[in-house]
Amino acid sequence: MFLTSLKSLQVLLAAAVCTKAGKAIVSRQFVEMTRTRVEGLLAAFPKLMNTGKQHTFVETESVRYVYQPLEKLYMVLITTKNSNILEDLETLRLFSRVIPEYCRVLEESEISEHCFDIIFAFDEIVALGYRENVNLAQIRTFTEMDSHEEKVFRAVRETQEREAKAEMKRKAKELQRARQDAERAGKKSPGFGGFGSSGMSSVTSATIITDTIEPEKPKVAPASVRPSGSSKALKLGVKGKEVDNFVDKLKSEGENIITSSAGRKASEASKVLQPPVNIESVHLRVEEKISLTCGRDGGLQNMEVLGMITLKVTDEKNGRISILINNNDKKGAQLQVPSKIFCLGHSLIVLKNQDKSFPLNSDLGVLKWRLQSTDESLIPLTINCWPSESGSGCDVNIEYELQDQGLELNDVVITIPLPSGVGAPVVGDLDGQYNHDSRKNILEWSLPVIDEKNKSGSLEFSIDGKPNDFFPIHVSFVSKRNFCDIQMAKVTYIEGGSPVKFSSETSFVVDKYEIL
Repeated sequence: MFLTSLKSLQVLLAAAVCTKAGKAIVSRQFVEMTRTRVEGLLAAFPKLMNTGKQHTFVETESVRYVYQPLEKLYMVLITTKNSNILEDLETLRLFSRVIPEYCRVLEESEISEHCFDIIFAFDEIVALGYRENVNLAQIRTFTEMDSHEEKVFRAVRETQEREAKAEMKRKAKELQRARQDAERAGKKSPGFGGFGSSGMSSVTSATIITDTIEPEKPKVAPASVRPSGSSKALKLGVKGKEVDNFVDKLKSEGENIITSSAGRKASEASKVLQPPVNIESVHLRVEEKISLTCGRDGGLQNMEVLGMITLKVTDEKNGRISILINNNDKKGAQLQVPSKIFCLGHSLIVLKNQDKSFPLNSDLGVLKWRLQSTDESLIPLTINCWPSESGSGCDVNIEYELQDQGLELNDVVITIPLPSGVGAPVVGDLDGQYNHDSRKNILEWSLPVIDEKNKSGSLEFSIDGKPNDFFPIHVSFVSKRNFCDIQMAKVTYIEGGSPVKFSSETSFVVDKYEIL
């Protein structure tokens, strides 16, 4: 009785993609059900559907089938009869939208090829029989998450393999050189020892050396293996460099990378990442993050800029200092200082207890600010998108304009979503570069720099779809100039007021920037 009551609480029993004859191609059960039971339910589904009484769902004495045609297939949800039919239909629509994300054509062979990807996506939608509060974009993000530990493991393993190959080649060259020297001197070639005569050893040695040195010859990839679309998988000579850079970056971030070779000497010592040249014993860092949401028809829904100045002192003699701030902000940022810090007139920052020194070798936030506004004139970079329907689909025109011409934005990427299953867009006029990611169904518009000399630009393309398919648009960029004009003027000693040499860096990055 207890087990029966628990099972009755479940809402969604299983989700499946099946043929019109009821043959299951992919099935995911969210409660304990035997394979025979699932196959029996799906086999009975086409017979029930042919009654003609319903076009969306059919019921039996124990379960309800909620279904949607997918060309020659069916997306079927098997639920309990006491489930909410409206929620089931909404869940069914999400399941049906997930399938084209992984399959270019809705055929049995394509579904079978990507069955595990589809099952992983199904698990993100439903847990223990109940619908999760997720959308299609979140499912894509969850299923594509990278594992940091896996990256570290793969990078270390590939580095070890390259080191072993390099050591093998070096040993082979040494053996070949020794053999050549012995032949010049009229002596017998050195063998590897073991069974057989010295002559056999010489032949064996020569054979092994030849086989070992053979991989040094360059290999040309056949032209027929080139994939369609933009891909980086077959670029020769690039992967090794990327792994080296990744391992070096991990080391600079404090990761403990253990390698099996102890032969990294002078040549490897030159690869160690050097610290920035201009970092002084007093270093100040200005960081700002912007979070912005605009409407597609204009209007700033919300904009928030969070900024902070961080101080790092590495020399004890420079611990008792004061920092003069130039606050030229006219946008209305609100300043805040920590409890241990005192700010005189929003310009001079010192410790409240001036007999103490700033902590050594640690990043200390000395000033924070926050700007929140719905004033459209404060938008740093405006994005306008005008999709218009035509006889062949949709013509899309996107424009950008830098409103704050005091900024210089670098590595700007404007990401436009595209409808799935319609192919690549036909790009017309373009400022910058673009990349079509057919896997994620997005078009990335890249611009290396946007400043007062390059403050506006446009992109035009055509593709099948509706105007709503091209939103939300996401923007990312970095800048070495901060949004709120708050800068460090100088650093002086508390005693005597003499100036202290300091270094500084500024970064302005995007936390969220979207046009809905």
